[in-house]
Amino acid sequence: MTWRLGLPSSSSHALFGGLIGAMIAAVGVSGVEWKGVFDKIILPMIGSPVLGFLGAWVLMTGLTWLVRRRPQGPVNRWFRILQPFSAGFMAFSHGSNDAQKTMGIITLALVASGQIGTFAIPLWVKVACAIAMALGTYSGGWRIIHTLGSKVIKLDPIHGFAAETSAASVIQLATHFGFPVSTTHTITAAIMGVGSTQRLSAVRWGVAGNIVTAWLLTLPAAGLVGAGIYLAGEAIHAVLT
Repeated sequence: MTWRLGLPSSSSHALFGGLIGAMIAAVGVSGVEWKGVFDKIILPMIGSPVLGFLGAWVLMTGLTWLVRRRPQGPVNRWFRILQPFSAGFMAFSHGSNDAQKTMGIITLALVASGQIGTFAIPLWVKVACAIAMALGTYSGGWRIIHTLGSKVIKLDPIHGFAAETSAASVIQLATHFGFPVSTTHTITAAIMGVGSTQRLSAVRWGVAGNIVTAWLLTLPAAGLVGAGIYLAGEAIHAVLT
């Protein structure tokens, strides 16, 4: 739904919400490790956008000072050359954090259903998640790209370089400590941080507000869908058996 609206919502929080909702429908609230939800999901959900915003603001401020006496044309050409490297860093960070969550859910299902005896991720799960993530990024992201690339602020190559580099650094830090953060939240906040170095009015805060609303609704909405699908599956199973 958020893709249809062109809003960059968090697939991570949708995944967490679906899992939590299904668990509550299955065994009740006692089946959820709420301390883990708070420590591993809620706190990083708040912290990663803040770090992304601040990191991008600091980096963009420094880059602006470095090129302050250079003509805009050559500066754009230099950063257009550099941006594929920052985009590659961002893509690598995305995969190193986001793909692991899906691998974990699939492996959890394999363990719960008795398909494997220990929580060890099979190679085919890793390959399948990598291919699915690559194909999804390749084929389905243009609406989101349009929103982040032109509707929040007008991005020049130097802005894209600063946002991608700072967001990727935050995600790598979170991955190192085992925090499943939202790549979407982090890069979106970084873009806002980059834009705010020009002037606060450079950021289209109305669009940003719509994005934040989607952030807040993603986890509970996915929880309701997850619970509904679990209950529907139970009802079908009862009829068939």
